[in-house]
Amino acid sequence: MFDYDQLQALAAILRTGSFDGAAAELHVTSSAISQRIRALEDRLGTALVIRAQPCRATEAGARLARHVDDVRLLEAAVKGDLGGRSGAARVRIAVNADSLATWFLPALAAVPGLLYDVIIDDQDHSADWLRRGEVQAAVTAHESAVTGCDLYPLGRMRYNATTSPGFVEQWFAEGVTAETLARAPALTFNRKDRLQRDWARQVVGRPVVVPTHLLASSQGFVDAARLGLGWGMIPELLIRDDLASGRLVPLVPGAPLDTPLVWQVGRLTGAALAPLTSAIRRSAAAALLPAAP
Repeated sequence: MFDYDQLQALAAILRTGSFDGAAAELHVTSSAISQRIRALEDRLGTALVIRAQPCRATEAGARLARHVDDVRLLEAAVKGDLGGRSGAARVRIAVNADSLATWFLPALAAVPGLLYDVIIDDQDHSADWLRRGEVQAAVTAHESAVTGCDLYPLGRMRYNATTSPGFVEQWFAEGVTAETLARAPALTFNRKDRLQRDWARQVVGRPVVVPTHLLASSQGFVDAARLGLGWGMIPELLIRDDLASGRLVPLVPGAPLDTPLVWQVGRLTGAALAPLTSAIRRSAAAALLPAAP
C-alpha cells in the first residue's frame, strides 16, 4: 500500500511547482514535504521529482501523480453514488490546440465538479501522454485504441490552406506549385505540426520543404494570415466569416485537409469520467464533420 500523505505531497509539488508551494497547499512545513518525498523515493528506489524551478516530474513521478488523480476520481464517484459530497477531483487531459480553440471548452464547462489540467499537444502526439500514463484521457488523431483505453470517434476537423488575398498575389501569382510553395513563407504551430507539409504533398503530389514561421497559437494563425505574414492550415471553424467576407482566401479552393479526431479515456476511470465523455461527444458532434465511414 502507498502512503497517501506521501502521494499527496508529490502531487502538490508538481501542481504548484515547488516544495514550498506544496507545503502551503497542504498546510504543513517544507521540511515535512521533503521528508515525505525522500521516504517515497527511497521506498520505490527511483527519483520522482526533478528539483528545478519549477519542479518537474520524472517519468515515474508523473505516473505516480496520475495514480493519485485516478484514486481521487474514483473516490469522488463512489461518494456521489452514496449521496455524499466531495471536493472537486482533478482530471488531466491532453488535447490539440485547435480543438481547445474551437469546440472543446464548452464540453468541459458542461461537467461540474471537476478541476481540469489540460495539456496541449499535437493531435498526432497527444496519445503518447496516454501511453506514458501521464493523463487520464486525450483527444488524438490515433484511431487505434491505446492499451487500457476505450476509444470514441469524434469526427473530422476540416482545415483550409488559407492566407490573405495580398499574400496570394505576391507569392502565388504563378499558381500553387511545388516551386511557389518552396518559396512562400508558411505558418507552423511547432516542430511537431505536419499539416502544412501534408497538405502541400497532397496538392502537388510530392514532398515539399516549405519555409515557415513558428507560431504556437491557433488565434495567432488567423491573425498572421489576415496580416499576410504567411499561409497556414487553419480550422474552418475559426475562419468561416473571414472566408465568406474574402478577408481570407484558400490557396486552392476545394482542397481542404480533414483530420480525424477521437476521444480516448483510460478504462480504470472511464466510468467516473462518463459524464465528461458524453459532453465531449456532444460538443464534437455539433462542431466537427462526421467521422469517415
